Amino acid sequence: MKQKKWSLLFLLPLLLSPVPGWSETSSPQALDIIRLSDAVRSPNRPFRYTVTIQEYKAGATQPDSKQILDISMRFIKPEKGSEADARSLVRFVWPPRDKGKIMLSDWYDLWFYTPELRRPIPISRQQRLLGQISNGDVIVTNFEYGYNAELVGEVPCGEKKCYKLVLARKLPEVTYPRVIYYVEKESDYRPYKADYYSLDNKLIKEVRYQNYRQVLGKARPTKIVIQDARYGNAYSVMEYSDIRFESLPVSHFTKEYIQRGGR
Repeated sequence: MKQKKWSLLFLLPLLLSPVPGWSETSSPQALDIIRLSDAVRSPNRPFRYTVTIQEYKAGATQPDSKQILDISMRFIKPEKGSEADARSLVRFVWPPRDKGKIMLSDWYDLWFYTPELRRPIPISRQQRLLGQISNGDVIVTNFEYGYNAELVGEVPCGEKKCYKLVLARKLPEVTYPRVIYYVEKESDYRPYKADYYSLDNKLIKEVRYQNYRQVLGKARPTKIVIQDARYGNAYSVMEYSDIRFESLPVSHFTKEYIQRGGR
């Protein structure tokens, strides 16, 4: 397996052969919690969904902007001899001016294509997709792959109790150096909140997982609210719909495929 360079958020698991530079120092209990909560946010099979992103200014009741994306995911952890995979294909649906644009993620590499370009261009996961939303925000994050986890205690989460975990990135290429992650203790390890911090320990953004519904055989969040600390009281809402399993060949997750406009 060749080592990929970084460009969003998907990383190699313990079950793969060792990769240079990777180390695993998570405590057993913390690792179990992370794995179970990862399974809540993303099934271990290829799937597809629509995400609607709306941006709100401070104090506004109506969105300032709206974007709709059609996303196919091949995020698979190895089991029973299967190979790991971590790819995504993002098709821009709305607004109409963005029709035909495609974003491809292959492990740590990310490319963007628009019909005006001759070929896909590499981009970073930190670049803005829309307002406060970065490329990395729209694709499911797998914390087991990118972070070492430490369980530091239990705290109230509304009317429930949450495990509080401190996550430290395994490689400098991972977008966020540190995450404080809250996972519900008595609700099948549902993610409750994730706070992302910078190298100097400043809060960058707060992510809340909401509207749990039975989707693909499990209660999963269908709404994510992202508060960006650098934008005051402005926030973004990502709502997921039309979530279904899908079998797409690996050939669809290539630069050659998106250069043909995803056909």
